[in-house]
Amino acid sequence: MKKSILILAIFFVSVMTFAQAKPEMKLNQEKNLIEATYFHANGEISQKGTFNLNKELHGEWTSFNEKGETITVGSYENGVKTGKWLFWSNNVLKEVEYSNNAIAAVSETKNTEGIVSNN
Repeated sequence: MKKSILILAIFFVSVMTFAQAKPEMKLNQEKNLIEATYFHANGEISQKGTFNLNKELHGEWTSFNEKGETITVGSYENGVKTGKWLFWSNNVLKEVEYSNNAIAAVSETKNTEGIVSNN
């Protein structure tokens, strides 16, 4: 009996984890973009951003750690990284400038406020 309950509990946790990790996608008809949200196994948002109708990354994308804190912000234009991307790690902010999908410049500063919160 205990073994059956344990197996059932493991099955339930697995199903709940899979259900939470499934991405959400919806078409924004005003902008003609597909809005996507991906989740960590714990249910926190992992990434948010948009795709164009050709299924290429397009527009701003934001990544979050498992605590819900922002760790990366950047933009794509038809699948190509563009402009300034921000990366937070261990109280350090790295700014990476992209040009034609290649790194054009990198700067690093001490981020005294820590990782940016999703709230």
